[in-house]
Amino acid sequence: MSRSLLGMRLLAAAFGLSTTLSGSGCFKSSCNSDDCGGTGSGTGHGHGHKELVPDFRVPKELDKVSMPPYMVEAPDILRIDALRTIPLPPYRIEPMDTLYLYAPGAPEKAPVNGLYPVDPDGTINLGPDYGGQIKVADLTALEAEKLIARQLQKFLRESTVSVSLAQSKGIQQIRGEHLVNPDGTVRLGMYGSVYVTGKTLPQIKCDIEAHLSKYLYKPEVTVDVGAYNSKYYYVITDFAGSGEQVVRFPVTGNETVLDAISQVGGLSAVSSKKMWIARPAPAEYCQDQILPVDWRGISRRGHSRTNYQILPGDRVFIMSNPLSQLDTDLAKVLNPINRVLGTTLLGTSVYNQLKYPIGSNLGNNGVIR
Repeated sequence: MSRSLLGMRLLAAAFGLSTTLSGSGCFKSSCNSDDCGGTGSGTGHGHGHKELVPDFRVPKELDKVSMPPYMVEAPDILRIDALRTIPLPPYRIEPMDTLYLYAPGAPEKAPVNGLYPVDPDGTINLGPDYGGQIKVADLTALEAEKLIARQLQKFLRESTVSVSLAQSKGIQQIRGEHLVNPDGTVRLGMYGSVYVTGKTLPQIKCDIEAHLSKYLYKPEVTVDVGAYNSKYYYVITDFAGSGEQVVRFPVTGNETVLDAISQVGGLSAVSSKKMWIARPAPAEYCQDQILPVDWRGISRRGHSRTNYQILPGDRVFIMSNPLSQLDTDLAKVLNPINRVLGTTLLGTSVYNQLKYPIGSNLGNNGVIR
């Protein structure tokens, strides 16, 4: 039984190989009537209908193109740093701020000229020479100036003083990485959110500065991409009827077909040398964009003609070996039959052993008694 099954497999494999060799050639196809409502028909080599892209300049190794300005999408990560965060006037002093005070009438032994931090209770310490603590929280710089001048008037003949904000701890700092959320926005803490999806970095910079101008005086920020998480290409490996592996890689703008294959560790044991790039097209265009790849030319002869530059959304499809595919298909058909026959033989054997146990006597005619 096993020899006959092996013979059937070899015969089917030979027939499948001859069919495959006779049908090899370039990709050809027309629109699928089911998808586009047309009446076209065609044939293609491989899985499904394929169509070559028009004969125009396609970016490839030694002839690459620069990517267009990067369009930010979720879940990219942006690095946003605010260079200038000056609060809008009139600013009210808050705890942990730092004020700069200067009183020209103060003596050299007890000067009033320097930085004075605002304590958590909202006060600054003028020192024992000028009455110690004085509360300035929730005051503007002008109001604090008048209050401190009245305090210094008790100890100085000339009580003129100038007060300015040296550092604000109440203003939230904008610095570091910001994730683009699924709703297309980046969150800026107490300043709210800004929509950034589908925009370039200069556009995002302008939008963020315009949004922050509601809270800050002439804000200035820098924006850069911290992680490119929204532009990918895919390497799809056909495992000869045992499934298809899909691996996703980020596009950096410099990858070629050879780079894509190296990312998955090369071709698998059941892969053929037949592969292509399926490039996505707008839904309203009923055409496949297929770029056939000459793997032997790329890997063995260093040809760059089909070592195409990978673009966002590309699918690099690696087809399986036809004989491996045929073997898998035959196994799917024959394995259930083998199991049924094996179960039948096992059941018959068990039945005979139970009905005619070992050591039973046989009659003169060779029949079991």
